[in-house]
Amino acid sequence: MASNISLISLAIVALALFVSVQGTLGGIECEHLSHDTCAFAVSSAGKRCVLEKHVKRTGEEAYTCKTSEIEADKLKDHIESDQCIKACGLDRKSFGISSDSLLESRFTQNLCSPQCYQSCPNIVDLYFNLAAGEGVFLPKLCEAEGANARRGMAEIKSSGSVAPGPVRSVQFTANPPEPLNAMEFTAEPVVAPAYPPY
Repeated sequence: MASNISLISLAIVALALFVSVQGTLGGIECEHLSHDTCAFAVSSAGKRCVLEKHVKRTGEEAYTCKTSEIEADKLKDHIESDQCIKACGLDRKSFGISSDSLLESRFTQNLCSPQCYQSCPNIVDLYFNLAAGEGVFLPKLCEAEGANARRGMAEIKSSGSVAPGPVRSVQFTANPPEPLNAMEFTAEPVVAPAYPPY
């Protein structure tokens, strides 16, 4: 009986120690990540980490990891796996966060591949939001993948069309943004000031 109480007491102490250490260590802080784990990571606050490059006065390159203002959807304390980086055609040394890569057909093919699109929700969420910021619905862009992906994105951007739902069976879905209402502007005629005669 005494040994059971000792075991229970030991288990309680171990659990309390684990919880206190976990609380002390906290989660992921972008500023504490190395340049090999920074890109595509998400902090404990749900903010995306970005890798920045600085050139010192000596000409030496230095890398720092910073917390961006961009929030990840329902994701915290996440360092992207090497499998997803490879499957999505990304690079650990990616600087900043930009939608420019969506114009590259090779990148779009990787992003829209089942290995990336269905298995890497962190990356898909990031590029879904980047595409939406450009007025493009990512599933529609994936539909236009292949040799015509660049032209497809240009056409989608110029037409402003939005797909009603996912193009194929995928785990990641989202609702397209609602269109903005047109605003009415009125301007009063410009009246030249009256100058006194000379």
